[in-house]
Amino acid sequence: MTVWDDLVGQARVQEQLAGAAKDADAQVTLQTSGGTAPDASKMTHAWLFTGPPGSGRSTAARAFAAALQCVSPDRALGGIPGCGFCDGCHTTLIGTHADVEIVRTDMLSIGVKETRDLVRRAQLSPAVGRWQVIVLEDADRLTEGAGNVLLKAVEEPAPRTVWLLCAPSLEDVLPTIRSRCRHLTLNTPSVAAVADVLVRRDGIDPEAAMTAARATQGHIGRARRLATDERARKRRAAVLRLPLRTDDIGACLKAAQELVDAAAEDAKQVAEDVDGKETEDLKAALGASTGGRMPRGTAGAMKELADRQKRRSTRTQRDSLDLALTDLTGFYRDVLALQLGSSVALANEDVRDSLDRIARDSTPERTLRRIESIIACREALDRNVAPLLAVEAMAVSLRTG
Repeated sequence: MTVWDDLVGQARVQEQLAGAAKDADAQVTLQTSGGTAPDASKMTHAWLFTGPPGSGRSTAARAFAAALQCVSPDRALGGIPGCGFCDGCHTTLIGTHADVEIVRTDMLSIGVKETRDLVRRAQLSPAVGRWQVIVLEDADRLTEGAGNVLLKAVEEPAPRTVWLLCAPSLEDVLPTIRSRCRHLTLNTPSVAAVADVLVRRDGIDPEAAMTAARATQGHIGRARRLATDERARKRRAAVLRLPLRTDDIGACLKAAQELVDAAAEDAKQVAEDVDGKETEDLKAALGASTGGRMPRGTAGAMKELADRQKRRSTRTQRDSLDLALTDLTGFYRDVLALQLGSSVALANEDVRDSLDRIARDSTPERTLRRIESIIACREALDRNVAPLLAVEAMAVSLRTG
């Protein structure tokens, strides 16, 4: 087992990162012994990982962070860092290494305050490890102001600090930041590769793993959830029934309402699981009395937490809707493949009867317009259009009657 085992279908990226990790190890060894690092090196202080959702951007960044912190004796003998079992690798992969900060957000954006805190952290020397590593999994969610704060740190990094940024595409990151990073592009893994890792890593039945991998078209995280979470399977089944429930305007509006309600229920479930504990923990930290009365001057902290929880609920609802729209897009992509007689493998073979019915009763031009309406709905949600209005407009465009 090595740190690269969960990086599925990315042999080229793995080779580049392993080479950089080896050069980085040599660089630190020379510096600590008083030597001078070589001019030619595959290592640099800032990296940008891009690729479609589910391709493993954050997995690649975490694996690289672990390789940078590897302290296995084998690496000193010319081996590639990233053994997967030494203290440096293990603590990085489980998220407890003192010199590896992994940043992800359940909010709509990452603001200036959080970014300034990261920049301050990045100026510190490594406490116990070989590098100070900042993994920013959602670099595309940086506000413009936060991006400008980050730019200064990327331009003038501390000697042994490494920034690992993750985003869906180059366009999702400020040009001034991406121009200062070494760029690695990840590809969508094959269905077979995703199924294999589900079987090998998660012990999932091979047939169920292949079904989940095919349904999610190579999205590793979604495939695992679909294979292990009964609620996720029921939610997907409900979404894939929507194209058959759009006979008239009334049916379209009802289907849209149910889709939005399901997303709201997801947000509510997250709130029930997380919000209550967060609130109680903060009250205890602020010294609430046995009767629940809060000390003077703590109202601001409680309001800040409530605002954060509200923003998280909004993000959860939008993510749930976006997942449903992704499944719908896949459905109509299969319909189009059938209409055009394509030999491409269908993602939704388990609802073949529905695919055949829609394909038979419409045309490729109509299918393309439906896919465009789903894309327009996703774009509207990104612009903060009210979810119900956006989904209703899409549902009417999908009408079969």
